[in-house]
Amino acid sequence: MSAQTLPARDSRLPDDALDASSEDTTAPAAQITVDLADDGIVEVTLPPNTVVRSREAQAAAAAVRAFADGRRLPLLLTVTGVLSVTNDARLTYTNSVVVSACALLGESPVDRVIAHYLLRARSDSVPARFFTSEAEAREWLREHHRES
Repeated sequence: MSAQTLPARDSRLPDDALDASSEDTTAPAAQITVDLADDGIVEVTLPPNTVVRSREAQAAAAAVRAFADGRRLPLLLTVTGVLSVTNDARLTYTNSVVVSACALLGESPVDRVIAHYLLRARSDSVPARFFTSEAEAREWLREHHRES
């Protein structure tokens, strides 16, 4: 499958699902990329220098579900350079039923803070961890995916 770059409004989501958030929607939509790598890991990259809001998170979650196609897959979520994630967006990322394990990838201390903010809301049934090395994150995901 090829990578998808998702605008705020994704045609696969009903309009009322996007309007359910109380977040300010006047800012232009950031673009989140979602891809299914050859190793079976779903890669979601949050756009640097942006505030990730519910609309973008919902579109990305829909793409992850489409790639999963009824399976549970490991997820690599790159948060490098993200300014912040709204609470509604955080809940969207942490309530996924198609994720078998989640590795959050970043580079800076700010990335670590964003990742731990996301991790605080996660389900205990899905293993999740922050990494600064993509190779280590992928290895950890492969191990946890085999266990699920």
